[in-house]
Amino acid sequence: MRTLPKNWITEGLIDFEYKKYQLLAYLQSAEKEFKAVKLYPTLSDLIEHHRTLEELESGKTELKNLFPKSLNGIDLQQAQLHYEPKVQDGCVMEEIAQITAFALPKIQHQIAEGKVIYDFVEDQVEFEPVGLLPIYNREGYIFLTRERQSEVHAFRYKSNFIQLAGEKFRSVAFWLVGIFQRSIVLTLEKLKLHLIKEIKELPNPATWRMHSPHQFPIEETLIPVGKRLLLQQVNE
Repeated sequence: MRTLPKNWITEGLIDFEYKKYQLLAYLQSAEKEFKAVKLYPTLSDLIEHHRTLEELESGKTELKNLFPKSLNGIDLQQAQLHYEPKVQDGCVMEEIAQITAFALPKIQHQIAEGKVIYDFVEDQVEFEPVGLLPIYNREGYIFLTRERQSEVHAFRYKSNFIQLAGEKFRSVAFWLVGIFQRSIVLTLEKLKLHLIKEIKELPNPATWRMHSPHQFPIEETLIPVGKRLLLQQVNE
């Protein structure tokens, strides 16, 4: 997957044709990822680039903060380094405005494609509890299964609040506990009991089954979708 630096618009040669080529190569790579139904990190990167360009266009982001800077002085008394932007040219600003106007709709179109795929995957996935759910469900297990596959990817999860810009948001972390072979003997209910015996700190864990009828990629697609589905179920 080709990446695009966060400050790509002000890094290197600031030329419309060059930046256009750079952006289109990145979007072509993103398109390949989406065709393979690989949503992350591509979709989140596209959204971040779009947000940065929108803020730049609306004036919320000071352009001078995006340019590379050079050291032009040292204040020994205050123990501070002083920098100045390497680029201070009105023509450059016009070039950047042209690049931004070109890039925003292109990135928006790619985001829209990614969201269509995301919604399709989410609609296909089955998400349900395994056994009875405890009142406390901020920690537990996710059993990921796929059609015509005997493998069960067992993940442990934990949900927390994070604070950004003065607001609280709920986040969730997944980590793999193990990959098991489902059978007549080892059902999901028995796998849950097995994990309870093995991991003593979760004596009564909330446990969910996430089943995909298609062979979607696990890391790039099913886990991100599963996190969103889980957050819809976790208690406040």
